[in-house]
Amino acid sequence: MQVLKCGRFRVELDRPRIMAIINVTPDSFSGDGLGHDVDAALRRAEQAVADGAHLLDVGGESTRPGSESVSEQEELDRVIPLIERLASWPVPVSVDTVKPSVMRAALAAGASLINDINAFRAPGAVDAVLGSDAALCVMHMQGEPRSMQSDPQYLDVVSDVLRFLSDQVRRITGCGVDAERIVLDPGFGFGKTLEHNLDLMRAMDRFAATGLPVLIGVSRKSMLGAITGRSASERQAASVAAALIAVQRGARIVRVHDVAQTRDALAVWEAVEFRAN
Repeated sequence: MQVLKCGRFRVELDRPRIMAIINVTPDSFSGDGLGHDVDAALRRAEQAVADGAHLLDVGGESTRPGSESVSEQEELDRVIPLIERLASWPVPVSVDTVKPSVMRAALAAGASLINDINAFRAPGAVDAVLGSDAALCVMHMQGEPRSMQSDPQYLDVVSDVLRFLSDQVRRITGCGVDAERIVLDPGFGFGKTLEHNLDLMRAMDRFAATGLPVLIGVSRKSMLGAITGRSASERQAASVAAALIAVQRGARIVRVHDVAQTRDALAVWEAVEFRAN
């Protein structure tokens, strides 16, 4: 059984786990950003845990295609007060950031996982987490949010993404990070066309075969809009379907907006799957 070392937690991955998205941004693509409203964010986090979330992912900087970065201070002002309030909760708190300074502050505030879309490539990023027990989500992204969807190109998207993630894991573990603290994310929608995303989903078992747990985030993303023709606020069913397919193909953590619906879908799948085994 895989176990993810995650700060003071040990997240057992014998069954899929749900990571709830808590956006404290004013410009989330999905329209669920809460800005600086810590109380509203706490209410959303409380509901997510009640609905079945096993982890909470706090984000203070939008990474939607075309988004602009925010200053270090603005991001700190958005995420740290919330992380401090969540740190004593009985679930791991993740922070979604690319900035080493925010990583350090979040860890000091009680975060248990650093979710970095830049795969800890920024100068000082690995150093920021090295002395902690926090888990690291290493994600693939081609380009940067501002321009990543302009014209993504790959020789073979699955092989290219696997190679990148393997290289980054070797670099990070070579610096002294325990591999049991690492989870992989193929980076759906981060410098990928619809066909690239579908190829990655079809090959999820190849990522699981690395021996490291796989986290996926497809919730409400434009790939689902391209398939269904629905707006972000109408992609709940598609998001649940995508999460279920990913789990069936080997993903261990699904990062979602719609926790209760995802929990119910996984509960039905588990009832069938684990009874069969």
